[in-house]
Amino acid sequence: MILKDKKPFFCLALAGVLLSACNISGREAGSGSAENILSLTQVIDNNPNDANGYNVRGAAYGRAGRYARAIDDFNKAIALNPQFAAAYANRALVYRYRGDNKAALADYNKALALNPDYTAAYIGRGNFYRETGRADLAYADYSQAIAKGTTDGAAWYNRGLVEQQRGDNLQAIADFGAAQSRRPRNPETYMARGRSYLALSNWDSAADDFAAAAALAPNNAEAWYNQGYALEKEGNNKHAYEAYSRAAALGKSEARAGVKRTAPPAQ
Repeated sequence: MILKDKKPFFCLALAGVLLSACNISGREAGSGSAENILSLTQVIDNNPNDANGYNVRGAAYGRAGRYARAIDDFNKAIALNPQFAAAYANRALVYRYRGDNKAALADYNKALALNPDYTAAYIGRGNFYRETGRADLAYADYSQAIAKGTTDGAAWYNRGLVEQQRGDNLQAIADFGAAQSRRPRNPETYMARGRSYLALSNWDSAADDFAAAAALAPNNAEAWYNQGYALEKEGNNKHAYEAYSRAAALGKSEARAGVKRTAPPAQ
């Protein structure tokens, strides 16, 4: 989840609050830089009883992969403010990355007990459930986040993944579309919707989505390969050959067979 605001300090203060529903190695990765952590440490030194300061620095440590330090900061934030739902949700995400699923679930549950309208925690807990094989619980949490007014496309994207897994590709396509409208620069949304179009033999729409994914992430060999496959299925061997060739050049070994099948006749 990416927060866009013209007030840098306000964004910084909320970055940790939003950590629970996003990938800490994503587009906010710069907040985990040594320079940013030093700056946040100076803020804490100036106001050592501010729980939010520890929460934000904990988020920065999490993005830097320094999980023990992140948990220490979230612990301090919670000690200063036991009602701090965001700190529980952020600590839950770090526990997930450390493989401590029991602690992660307990923290997500606590965050939602403190704030039943905290949509980021529903998305975070939904991701936890989906990654641990509890698709029905994941679906319920993503739906709760949407019902409670989230604007984060991750809720629709991840619910779409559950629907796709169930074989409900029409509904998955609808959810991926809702996600795409909220984060149009995310190639994974196009990739996921393209796979559902493939499952429905809608080759033209699949090719369009994989082309969009490849345009956003030109080094994504899977996007080029899938585009080639969809184009081949609709009989467009010329452009399928070009897409397969790009995939093969990027190291997708399966693409070599596609290159052979769609290669133009020897002159």
